[in-house]
Amino acid sequence: MGVVRPVGHEERLSLIEHLDELRTRLIYCIVAFVVCFSICYWQNNWLLQTINKPLQSTQNLDGKKRSKDPLEEAARFQIRSGAAQKQAVAAFRSASRLYGALAADPSLSARQRALARDAAAQNAAAAASQAVAAAAVPTNRGRQPITLGVTEPFVTTFTVAAYAAILLSLPIILWQAYAFVLPAFSPAERRVALPLMLMVPALFISGVAFGYFVALPRAINFLQNFNDESFDILIRAADYYKFSVVLLLVIGILFQIPVGVLAVTRLGVISARQLGRNRGYVILGLAIVAAIATPTPDPVTMLIAMAPLVVLFEASILLARFFERRAERRAEQEWDEDDDPAVS
Repeated sequence: MGVVRPVGHEERLSLIEHLDELRTRLIYCIVAFVVCFSICYWQNNWLLQTINKPLQSTQNLDGKKRSKDPLEEAARFQIRSGAAQKQAVAAFRSASRLYGALAADPSLSARQRALARDAAAQNAAAAASQAVAAAAVPTNRGRQPITLGVTEPFVTTFTVAAYAAILLSLPIILWQAYAFVLPAFSPAERRVALPLMLMVPALFISGVAFGYFVALPRAINFLQNFNDESFDILIRAADYYKFSVVLLLVIGILFQIPVGVLAVTRLGVISARQLGRNRGYVILGLAIVAAIATPTPDPVTMLIAMAPLVVLFEASILLARFFERRAERRAEQEWDEDDDPAVS
């Protein structure tokens, strides 16, 4: 029995054969997850750096925005101290050359030339020490999450790689789940289910991309800069990655709204016209869902998560109306063909 090919609706399988097919498809899912996990764990440094980028983008090190975060103030002091030390190196070297020229001037007395030689040596030594200090200014100023336990770096890396592997293997897992339940659908139901199942991974990945590039940086920026003058803001790695994964997962799931709308309209549970007339209640429900689903209570994160949901809902209504009109035209053509005596 093939596993890649779904079982036909007309085929009849025994309970043992169904269990055997389920076992084989679960093995396919596990193999896909293990392969994706191996790749993610192999590239765990790149993966962690990618997840840390939204956190680093919230830093205010150039001083353009007023921030009283003690850690950011210390980082800005280091940056400005390094710039001042580089300028001091140039000044000390210029002074050393000047005193060196005075030490060689025969018009000066021996005492004056000796003082000039000492000043040249002192400025050269000061320039060297300032150059060493300027080179020691930290260059890696990106904010990194902290770990507290001995095993936490390994456990956190392992967990992040597992979450990323789930995301990568999701299309294969969804296909195996769809192929297993597909024989229970009639041909008409299969025509409805197939496009919806194909939309699920695409919409999920779109939601994760929207969350990573739009929602996550803005949510972190708001939360990390909120009342920052009262706290030394240290971010624990496990908490940050949990927050990021939950937010991306929730937004990816919420992006499945078009699938739900198309499912209920194509199955005849409700029409697109009825959804359009009651969009006010739907938008209110989306606001409640976004408020409950987002992992933080702030309104900014909720609004960021809610905005694309409203857009997706309106787009799904338009798409549902398109399918309804096409179905109506197909039904009218079939009715005309049945009534045409030439056809009969």
